[in-house]
Amino acid sequence: MPDDETLDEMGIENAWELTGLYRGVPLIHRSITDIAREPDMIHLYREPILLEWIETNVDLYRLVRNVLVHEIAHHFGFSDAEIEALEREMD
Repeated sequence: MPDDETLDEMGIENAWELTGLYRGVPLIHRSITDIAREPDMIHLYREPILLEWIETNVDLYRLVRNVLVHEIAHHFGFSDAEIEALEREMD
């Protein structure tokens, strides 16, 4: 589950709503002269993913794939709208 600090940063009140999170600087906002402070990380939150799986009856593989692709897309600088279009194409 995401911690309270993460939820506050994201402006999310219900921890069950966050299934994944990319932490880092998207590639489109980097320069070759930048010094990496921390490694980029993708967090997948198991309990919210499992709850969504139970509530939606979507195939678990497909659900995890979509969450992971969503977070990887943020790494490459895609907006949420662009990511949603990609997810529709994958389905």
